[in-house]
Amino acid sequence: MKVSIITVCYNSRSTIADALRSVAAQSWPQIEYIVIDGGSTDGTVELVRELAPAGAVVVSEPDRGIYDAMNKGLRLASGDMIGFLNADDVLAHADVIAEIAKLAEREEADVVYGDLVYVARDRAQHVVRRWQSGRYRRARLGFGWMPPHPTFYFRRGLLPRLQGFNIQFRIAADYDFMLRCLLQPGLRISYLPQVLVKMKTGGASNRSLRAIFRKSVEDYSVLRQNRIGGFATLIFKNIRKLPQLIG
Repeated sequence: MKVSIITVCYNSRSTIADALRSVAAQSWPQIEYIVIDGGSTDGTVELVRELAPAGAVVVSEPDRGIYDAMNKGLRLASGDMIGFLNADDVLAHADVIAEIAKLAEREEADVVYGDLVYVARDRAQHVVRRWQSGRYRRARLGFGWMPPHPTFYFRRGLLPRLQGFNIQFRIAADYDFMLRCLLQPGLRISYLPQVLVKMKTGGASNRSLRAIFRKSVEDYSVLRQNRIGGFATLIFKNIRKLPQLIG
């Protein structure tokens, strides 16, 4: 099974090295790595070409934001399964992609996802939040459940139905994409109960109160558009984060 990993970045030289090394260290032999850069001017592209695995596809050009860049990556991807790795995140161990691919093959899964930990931006060994996904049940979507996007891998054959990320959303298009995917009828969805990604705090959706408010507004629009809930679902979605922080 061939697995495509897509990283989008812009002026990420100070953070992307660990992400690149974590992909290069993967034990699974059939990996297509795609880096979509927004036209960086800080040496990001040069670092990517130095540290990315041999054969990586690197595109550097202006885009209309992170989700436009993600759509570019989707159009280039040729793997059986596709997932995303943020420029400042890392795959948790060398067998992450192997575990995903083997589970997808064994269970003939259309979607595979797992667990994630948030780590301090300046201390990667300090875990500040543990996101244990649990098994998928459609009814849980109405109570704000969602797997972490960086652990979410899906069959490329779903793309004609999903049509990529909705770039009208600035922060919540990944939530919308996963909802539309999980709501497709007849999918086989498999949970891998282990930490797959270490994610640094301070991302686009939680770096400020303004960003948190905007994400909540967009999340509500996503829920309404997908007819999966409303204000109560949004409240449940945020309440679900509390045990992750306490844990």
